Amino acid sequence: MQLEPYISDLLYRYECVTIPEFGSFLTRRVSATIHESTHAFYPPKKMLSFNEQIQKNDGLLAHYIADVEKIPFEEASKRIQKRVKYLKSYLIEGETIDFHNIGSLSLNTEGKILFEPSYHLNYLTDAFGLSQFASKDITREVYKEAVEAIEKVIPITVTPEKRKARPYLKYAAVALIALTVGGLGASKYYVDNINAHNQLAQEQASEQLESKIQEATFVIDNPLPAVTLNVTKQSGNYHIIAGAFRVEENSDKKVSQLKEQGFKARKIGVNKYGLHEVVYASYEDRLEALTALRNIKRTHNSDAWLLVKELD
Repeated sequence: MQLEPYISDLLYRYECVTIPEFGSFLTRRVSATIHESTHAFYPPKKMLSFNEQIQKNDGLLAHYIADVEKIPFEEASKRIQKRVKYLKSYLIEGETIDFHNIGSLSLNTEGKILFEPSYHLNYLTDAFGLSQFASKDITREVYKEAVEAIEKVIPITVTPEKRKARPYLKYAAVALIALTVGGLGASKYYVDNINAHNQLAQEQASEQLESKIQEATFVIDNPLPAVTLNVTKQSGNYHIIAGAFRVEENSDKKVSQLKEQGFKARKIGVNKYGLHEVVYASYEDRLEALTALRNIKRTHNSDAWLLVKELD
């Protein structure tokens, strides 16, 4: 039994998810960050880590599996124990275990478990829908430095001695103020005339349009019958994955096969590995998606899994 889907679901709500007799996945909230060199903004997220010292069974994982699969708690615990033995044997053989959307586990030379988190999924619900973006440098200081350089070359200050030596500057200032006031008055008068002209033109155009509409007569001898189409557009951020294909033609064939079997199958794009993803259906409600996933695992495909992703 794969534990990844159940662990992934619990990481959205809890800070610690323990696999009995194996270890615990821990989450820690990290604030939004800015990369100094690329100027990229990253939203807040939950940073994942793994601690093999925390192995005591708190019942969280077993209770959740029992609730989803509708099986007794004891049966869920036995399935977890069986999976743990399988994971430990793989680690001892030097294999790397990949937990989908969580991270990978391997053993170092000292026999300790090393964990490499996956950054494909953000488990912080407060940051749902947020993505990283880059911002260009703000170059306001460049213009400031340019102005300071000009001021050093061409001084624009007027000292009291210069004002006394040049009395005509006083009269030039008075003339400049008078011209400015006059220019503002003329400009306001010109703008008011333009606004009045535009308003009059709009009123005349509206009257002509209204008269044309009143004179027009529409006659339809044989009206076409109304046609009603019921189009259901799939939406939601919870997708049940049926498979991912390197060749797009194969993904199209898979969609056709699933539609013939009654599923609302479709393609949802290409993932970061360059594979075309095909889903059985998409859901807006998470519990509804988990119920559908459980039924598909039992009756159609035991390898199906739930992807939480906001589509463009």
